[in-house]
Amino acid sequence: MGLIGRLLSPLRTPPPSVPERLEAALAAHKAGDTRKALGLWVPLAEAGEPRALNALGALYLEGDGVTRDEAHAAMLITRAARAGQATAMRNLALLYFEGRGVPQDHAISGEWYNRAADLGDPEAADMVSWMHLVGGGVTQDYARTLKYGLQAANAGSREAMARLGDLYHNALGVERDVVAAAEWWGKAAALGQHDAQAMLGAAYLMGSGVPRDIVAALTWLYRARKGRSDVADAFIAKAEAAATPAERAEAARLADTPPGDAP
Repeated sequence: MGLIGRLLSPLRTPPPSVPERLEAALAAHKAGDTRKALGLWVPLAEAGEPRALNALGALYLEGDGVTRDEAHAAMLITRAARAGQATAMRNLALLYFEGRGVPQDHAISGEWYNRAADLGDPEAADMVSWMHLVGGGVTQDYARTLKYGLQAANAGSREAMARLGDLYHNALGVERDVVAAAEWWGKAAALGQHDAQAMLGAAYLMGSGVPRDIVAALTWLYRARKGRSDVADAFIAKAEAAATPAERAEAARLADTPPGDAP
């Protein structure tokens, strides 16, 4: 082809990049077109792309568009995790925690959760924080509960926020600080964490870390009870006994408003 022909010929469109294909696959899956998503993920997974391996593993785990095969899912997710993909590490940790596609092993689960958390995965950090609190599969270590709890809480985890409130209230790995406890419970409560709502209500009832306020106490306790928090039951009767009928009515009214609004 001569120069003029080359100048006049249509420009070739470059093929989509790997990130573009990954984004298109995710969009297709979210739109319910799993067949299209598979058509994009499978070649990428065969080429060893960790994010595609992890996504394909998730499909096999749930039987989404493919025959359910937990062992194959675990193999794919393991490849992605070993390649350094944080989400895959967290997913593999869950497989070992539950014994899906791999033998149940909480120690191995803890190792993978730790790796994912150290790469900045907030959900893994939340799980690591909890595991170190209860000593499940890892050593009980309140300092690590605090460290990873802060990481998860700062990323928006209401469960981690509630856990931090408990640490400060019970002096687990930190000096007892009722103000800090109430602050963390307050953050979690505003996001709808029901046990934190109960503990915040108890804090208002006792004036622990916050000014004593019977209406606020009952409001949070009623919200917690609606969320079926068992913790609330230990304080509601005492709070109601300390409240006037008008205060109980006001608390009941406020409890029906969104948690972030009042009191």
